[in-house]
Amino acid sequence: MSRERNQAQEDRAGEKARHTVRELLDAKGRTYADDAGIKLRDTPQPLCQLLVLACLSSTRIRASVAAASARALFDAGLRSPRRMADASWQQRVDALGEGGYRRYDESTATRLGAGAELVLEEFGGDLRRLRSAADGDRDGMRALLRKVPGIGPTGADIFLREAQGVWPEVAPFFDGKALQGAERLGLPRDPDRLAALTNKDESHLLAAALVRTALERRR
Repeated sequence: MSRERNQAQEDRAGEKARHTVRELLDAKGRTYADDAGIKLRDTPQPLCQLLVLACLSSTRIRASVAAASARALFDAGLRSPRRMADASWQQRVDALGEGGYRRYDESTATRLGAGAELVLEEFGGDLRRLRSAADGDRDGMRALLRKVPGIGPTGADIFLREAQGVWPEVAPFFDGKALQGAERLGLPRDPDRLAALTNKDESHLLAAALVRTALERRR
């Protein structure tokens, strides 16, 4: 009887968690790439745009400002590594300012230029080559991403968290900030258990929604 009672409790807890996840996805299930106007696909330009967003999001700046500043860079024509590298430092600073990214605009403008140069030199402007170089291994991809100026552990995790939507071998991927959101909602902190609460192709949306939850907690 005790075993049956425990099973019933586990079933109720599982159903409650799935309901929480569904409500969360309905309310906040959009990626930060969406916020930045990036139509993420497994093609060179949007992947490099995601890398720009990851760089901007790595500093102590609000996520909304990082997304707006990425949009401003893209609207200024800096949509590819070549265009980013060829732009002047002042052009990058001005675009960041348009997006409201003023506290770290000068140093970030420098890193964006250096990062674009590295992506061109190492991967021919195509981050799918980074994926291939790591043979699809998540830790290998993280290590290669961290070679890019402006991309540290946080930036690499931001990139992979969003990229799992188009690089399925990365999924399920929930970085530390996403796991903070899960803890706040009483959801499992184990990535596989979290992923099991929704459809296989929604891990990136759940991760973003959990990050939004964690960031709201700080306000």
